[in-house]
Amino acid sequence: MAEPQAHSIAPLSPDALGEEYREALTTQEYPKRTPLEGVQIIDLRMMLDDGGNFAELIRLDEKGRLLNIPSFQVRQSSYSLVLPGAIKAFHLHYNQEDVWFVPPTDRLVIGLLDARAASPTCGQSMRFVMGAGKAQLLYIPRGIAHGCANLGNVPATILYFVNQHFNISDPDERRLPYDILGKAFWEITQG
Repeated sequence: MAEPQAHSIAPLSPDALGEEYREALTTQEYPKRTPLEGVQIIDLRMMLDDGGNFAELIRLDEKGRLLNIPSFQVRQSSYSLVLPGAIKAFHLHYNQEDVWFVPPTDRLVIGLLDARAASPTCGQSMRFVMGAGKAQLLYIPRGIAHGCANLGNVPATILYFVNQHFNISDPDERRLPYDILGKAFWEITQG
């Protein structure tokens, strides 16, 4: 039996494409996961078996501090449902810090913007997906504007932990326009 011949394949040059295609050609961009100062994305271990999945969300020490983020003491846990097409952005806190969890069965686009003047990443943003089959925690320090968009067609959930009690008479909820980074920030990238 003859051995298969190794073929040398030369790279295709842009000139090998038709002119009408060369003019329309762009390069696919992928989200950069350049972290903003203090932001943490923590991958959780998800156990799978015949009957489903299991992920441990948080472990607390005897004082209610997260073992993954020892400076973060949980004071309240909340739940948010994001309907299809909803954009919940941007808001930030002066005192509160958040730890978000989007279940792996759900999918949300997350947007972060560093609004802290003294931060080395001031003015920089992050856009990424949470859920979508992964179990992760997202730590959001105070002063990081944050939000999410449900670009799918089913509701999505956020479970979140905060280090402050919510005070309805003096809420630590500051708002920035949802489109401060442009309306396209919250749209599905086509192509």
